[in-house]
Amino acid sequence: MGIRNNYILLTPIYLCFTLLVFACESQVSQCQRLMKMVDQGNNLIDKNKGYQVTTSSQLAKDLKKITQSLTRSKFQDPKLIEFNSKFATIFKTWNQQIGKASKALGTTKAAKASQEGRMAIKKAREEIDTSLTDAQSTAKQFDTLFKQFNDYCSSLEK
Repeated sequence: MGIRNNYILLTPIYLCFTLLVFACESQVSQCQRLMKMVDQGNNLIDKNKGYQVTTSSQLAKDLKKITQSLTRSKFQDPKLIEFNSKFATIFKTWNQQIGKASKALGTTKAAKASQEGRMAIKKAREEIDTSLTDAQSTAKQFDTLFKQFNDYCSSLEK
């Protein structure tokens, strides 16, 4: 009966230890998980480039979802936590910039053929230009961050 009691006592301990070992995600798999989310957002942008109100509006909403997904993600690696935070900020910024451009595009579509309409179109074009210029700047930040992230993850695989 003594041996049986030892097995009964040790089985839950071994089980907990096994779960703990498998629950700890490797740095490489964490990199892959973050890479997948970032790629989803980047692919949305590549796929939905354009000047159509509905496309831009949907893209802004989709980028908001990517931002939320990044924000909810948890990583153990401090460097990946930092990358995740920066990517979330970039996607949030793109969401806002593309959302502004989409609203401005909507304004141009709804403008009447009048002096006020022409003024509204002029103002909307300025907002679109500003938003798209800002989005290009954010894209450069993304490219720089993505290269750093890729370099970091590559170094883990060696």
